[in-house]
Amino acid sequence: MDNLFGELRLRHLRLAPRGTLRRTRATTLRAAGEYTSRLGWTVVAGAARTHRRSPGVCDCAAAHCAAPGLHAVPGPKAAPGTPADELRALLAADAPVLLPAGLHFDVLDVPEQPGLQALVRLERMGTQVGPVIASPAGRLLFFVAPGTAPRLPELLYRTGWDDASLDLVCHGAGAYVAAPPTVLGGLGPMRWLRRPTRESAACPPEARLLLGTLAYACHRGRARACEPAWLAS
Repeated sequence: MDNLFGELRLRHLRLAPRGTLRRTRATTLRAAGEYTSRLGWTVVAGAARTHRRSPGVCDCAAAHCAAPGLHAVPGPKAAPGTPADELRALLAADAPVLLPAGLHFDVLDVPEQPGLQALVRLERMGTQVGPVIASPAGRLLFFVAPGTAPRLPELLYRTGWDDASLDLVCHGAGAYVAAPPTVLGGLGPMRWLRRPTRESAACPPEARLLLGTLAYACHRGRARACEPAWLAS
């Protein structure tokens, strides 16, 4: 199976246009309007909470925070179908757009390189992959069915990866995901690697369909990183 996991980079896959790092409020409002009206997701306004020493690192102490440096502002949320004027009032100028996990989806969070390898493998096998976000912090975020986070240890056990040391976490209830085109300070914008559709937003895939391949790719990535340079080359 190892020969199915070559070296991949984001530029080799079909991506949403990167565009400029400077995002206007109109772009943010359009994206938030699409998330609430077309996809039926809840949107939350965020505020910067940047780590003092390292961009892309969050002070919240969560393992691989899915909105590093950005956290939800206490107050109302934009529920599905929120009118445009209410969205404008909710999202102040330059406010980041956050999606609360645990409501409509949970999110599997893996390193970029293993995530790309797993994505190619899954699609070659014909597995229906849901929305995927590429984070400038070097992570890929796979949207899966809500309720996955508390079941992750059980799911890893069922796939035989419960005793492995994996750089794989799941964001569920209480966590927030920075949604494109939100910019992570000092790093760049969040981007859709696989854009959500109405179908995939309403019914993201069960995590068990992706987890085995993701876990294997993460395991191989860690094993290769630990190999001596003359073996890894």
